[in-house]
This record gives sequence, C-alpha cells and structure tokens, in this order.
Amino acid sequence: MHIVFAVSECAPWARTGGLADVAAALPKELVKLGHKVSVYLPYYRQVAKLAADAPVVLPSITIPFPGYSRFVQILDGGIEGGVQTYFVACPELFDRESLYATPSGDYPDNAERFGLFSRAVIEATKVLGVPDVFHVHDWQTAILAVLLRSTYFFDPMIKHLPVVLTVHNAGYQGWFPPSTMEMLLLPWNMFTADKLEFFDKVNFLKGGVLYADAVTTVSKKYAEEIRTTEFGNGLEDVFERRNGDLLGILNGVDYEEWNPEHDSRIAGHYTAEDLAGKKECRRDLLHAFGFHDVPESAAVLGMVSRFASQKGFDFLVEIMDRLMQEDVVLVILGNGEEYYERLLVEMANRYPQKVRVQVKYDTVMAHKVEAGADIFLIPSRWEPSGLSQLYSLRYGTIPVVRATGGLDDTIDEQANGQGNGFKFWGYDSNAFLDAIKRSLGTFQNKEEWTAMMRRGMAEDFSWEKPAKEYLRVYERAIMNRS
Repeated sequence: MHIVFAVSECAPWARTGGLADVAAALPKELVKLGHKVSVYLPYYRQVAKLAADAPVVLPSITIPFPGYSRFVQILDGGIEGGVQTYFVACPELFDRESLYATPSGDYPDNAERFGLFSRAVIEATKVLGVPDVFHVHDWQTAILAVLLRSTYFFDPMIKHLPVVLTVHNAGYQGWFPPSTMEMLLLPWNMFTADKLEFFDKVNFLKGGVLYADAVTTVSKKYAEEIRTTEFGNGLEDVFERRNGDLLGILNGVDYEEWNPEHDSRIAGHYTAEDLAGKKECRRDLLHAFGFHDVPESAAVLGMVSRFASQKGFDFLVEIMDRLMQEDVVLVILGNGEEYYERLLVEMANRYPQKVRVQVKYDTVMAHKVEAGADIFLIPSRWEPSGLSQLYSLRYGTIPVVRATGGLDDTIDEQANGQGNGFKFWGYDSNAFLDAIKRSLGTFQNKEEWTAMMRRGMAEDFSWEKPAKEYLRVYERAIMNRS
C-alpha cells in the first residue's frame, strides 16, 4: 500500500506541537510493516535552514486562483527510515518567520497558503506516485478531502482515492470568510450549513470531517469528548454525524528518540533495572536551570509545554503561592501566549529559589526535563492525546495530569499505589494542587516511588499497535471507495 501524508509540520523539519512528532514517527512504523509512505510538507523558512540544498524534482506546478496563478516547486527532502519526504516550495507563502501566525495573530492568507499546499500535494502525486490513500491532518490539510470531492471529482487519476483525516485538536478549525470559496475555486453550493458553512464562515476542519472517508482522533477518550459540547468546539454534531466512521487511536512514542537507555541528549543513561543515571540527570537539569544545593528531599517538578490556558497554566498561577510552601522546585520550558510568558517569568522572579522558566522550545532541554524531573505536571484543560506523559513514563518521571483525552487513557492512579501516576478530575485548581500533594506524599516513600517509576518505564506505548490500527482504517476506506 502507498500512503501519502499531507501535513503542516513534521519533525525534525518544522514543529509547534505533537503533530510534528506523529508525522515523523507513524510513517516510519508503517514502512516497517511493509508499506510505502511519502510525506509532503510546506517548505517553510525553518525547513529551508535544514534542507537548503534539497534538489528540485518538479520545477513548476501551476495552482490557479481567480485572476492569477501561483507556481510551486516540489523538492526532494530525501529518504529517512524508508520514508520519502517532499517539500512544497512557494516562497511568497511559506518563507516566513513562523508556521501559522505572528504574535499578533494568524496570517490573514492562511486559507490561500494551505489551500495551495493541499492542491499542490494532489497535483504532485499525479506525477511522483498516486497513492492508495491520502492521510491528512487537522484543518490545514483537511481541505484536501473537500478538493477531491469537488474540484477533482472528475479527474480519472485520483477521483476514486480515499482520504483519512486525523483530528489532533478540534479547537483549531480554520475559519475563513465566505470569499474563500471563490478564491479556492470551490463550488458555492458547498457553502451551506450541512457542508462547509459555519456561522457564515468557511470551516476547513468541518469540511474535512464531512468529506473524509474516515476520521480518527488521537485517543479513544478524545473521540468520545469531541462529540460533547464541552470539547466539540461547535462541531460536536458534525462529529456525531460521522460517529460510524470516527475512531480514536492513541498516539505512540518513538522509543528510538525517547529512551533513557541511549538518549544522547541527557547526562546519564539508565533503565528500570538500574536507575542510577537518573540522579545524574536530575543534577544536570538543576544545573541547566541555574539551581544550586537543592536537597534530595525536594521534588523536582517539570513542565514542557506551549504556554496557553488550554495547557492549564491558569491553574498553575492560581496555586503557585500554596505550591511554593511545599518542598519542591519547579522548572518550566516552553513558549506561547505572551500573557503567560510574562506571567511565568514574573512568578520565577517572585520565587527565585524555587522556580525557573526558560521561554523557548529547545529539544535538548525538553529531553533533560523529562529525564531529570521527579514529577511532570500536565494540567491541561483538554489534551487530545498527549505525548509528554508517555515520555515521562519511559523516563521514570511520574506524571500528574488532568483526567481528559489521552491523559485519562494512559495514566492510572490507584488507591493501593499500583498505578503509574496521579490524576485529578474536573477543571479545578484545588484538585490540581491536591493531586500534586498526593504525588509528593508518595515521593517521600522511596520504595513505593521506585516501584511506580519502574511500572511506568515497563509500559509499551510504541507505534507498532497504533500503526496496525491505522492500516485497518486505510484498508476499510479503500474498500469502501472501490
């Protein structure tokens, strides 16, 4: 089977979140299972820095718009792990500082950018290899499913091809003005409440959900949640309409990259049987964040996250004064909303002996936090899948999470101490603090804590099982189209 991934980000080329990790790891696992995978990614400025010499494989593809055309090139990103990567180059749309937005808001031409990208992927595959199935991700490429069922409806090469859409986060949908229909040459009869129209806007994600042959989300719990008012973000009825074709498949972990036994980014290596190296990682982490003379009794709390209210930073701010009364230090790595960047730096300045914040995303430092922290905090308002808690488990770093989405699916707190972490229910900062205090209580019992670490490290969240589930989805979509 030949599978084409159309993605807006993919590690190591361009990353803002978990989608990039999935787009890098899942194709490799599919190749291991005997299939051919091609990944198409925009040639962003970040990508160009890493692949400046990528050869041109298609010198010009014409993408028409009303009254003008744009011209894109397809570049060869090479083969890694058996996966062929291609870049879609259109400098006027993708050669920018960020992927989707500036600090002041989304790029106003995002509909054109990702409409062009999706159409370029379709056109490129007609030359470089027609797949058996397209796998598209989130709103940025959801429009590919709409294009296949409208603009390309009569194209004999591809009109029969199925599309699988994975919704990594239903909170981001791609809302654009009605004129987007004309700009992307979509028929106006699709701008209706039962198709693309949503509160007098064109909704890319809605279109993808309705026109894809199958829809997946990134955990079983999230597949249930997005059919509710709380988590559906207005599309709960649309997801409910597709319930028969909606499946939750938990994301996996690339253990070639995230494994303390051979991680080149951390100070000491360790396994569940020999945990000595984790102490060295803790010392290294504290040094990297500028801490000195932190006693062994103090728990090191870690967070690596995008700074946003969705990630529960409002909770953290609410409990900070009370949390600082505990025997802990807190290290935070990430960036995001300017409000939280300022607020977290202010908190660090208020508690210089206990809190350190690095406002950036740094892959090496992320590995150091996972390996060196004792407890990892993930108080997300919603978390479709979550990868950080899976990394934490493998690194023997105990997660404290809100019971939502993939966090609820993967973290098990048991009263008898036989779980792998700690959870809190409801959207309540006091419940978050209570969960942290429960973890700190267990942390003082070194025998029980070590047993919990080892249980988490022994769990297998590799990509093999999810990849096989995706293959069944592809096969069903192909069969339904034939």
